[in-house]
Amino acid sequence: MLSDDATIDRAITEAVLFRVAVSAFTYYPDKHTEQPGYTVDEDVAWCLEPLAGLDARRFERLREQLREVIVDTTADRQAFIAQLAALAGE
Repeated sequence: MLSDDATIDRAITEAVLFRVAVSAFTYYPDKHTEQPGYTVDEDVAWCLEPLAGLDARRFERLREQLREVIVDTTADRQAFIAQLAALAGE
């Protein structure tokens, strides 16, 4: 597990950002109806897989933001991207 002040490889944050983009672009409000068994939590878990070693506090903070970034087209995506960049020490 990475400590609260540890940085991670930039490739990991880029992988997370790619997954978030795919999830956000393919999400629509009735997706769970048209694709039985689908849940947003499934996308959130997939997006966060590369960050499995992150400390629990930062992981949960990202999880909360990520759900909003996927389902809310007006969400502040720049703040989420800035958090990812900060994880890589940028």
